[in-house]
Amino acid sequence: MSKEELISIAIEARKRSYSPYSHFAVGAALYCEDGSVYIGANIENCSFPVSMCAERNAIYNAMMDGKTSEDFLALAVVADTSSFCSPCGACRQVLSELYPNDKPIYLANLKGDVKVTNIEELLPFSFDGSDL
Repeated sequence: MSKEELISIAIEARKRSYSPYSHFAVGAALYCEDGSVYIGANIENCSFPVSMCAERNAIYNAMMDGKTSEDFLALAVVADTSSFCSPCGACRQVLSELYPNDKPIYLANLKGDVKVTNIEELLPFSFDGSDL
């Protein structure tokens, strides 16, 4: 699957966002080795700490279907931002544990700006299980 196709799926996933408080809709699409794609959108709650981001929804959706990090090939994240959409700190921490270091993460906006990165660039000094 091309980068552009995966970003298009994330744009469609963004339409499922429930963001009545921030009005900041985010979509994510996770491409897996078997050709499956898992989508996520941010889901807000008036008690913001219990809200869920698009990236984590996509990853958790895949895991609930039996996928593991070995299955993950690429992740796209899209929002209506002036530059590319960058994951929050909580999502970076989850990605650092559950998403492969060597796989691309496409950060995009609705204008067509895209940054290709990976989790090591997004969270270079991550806290992990070896720190416990």
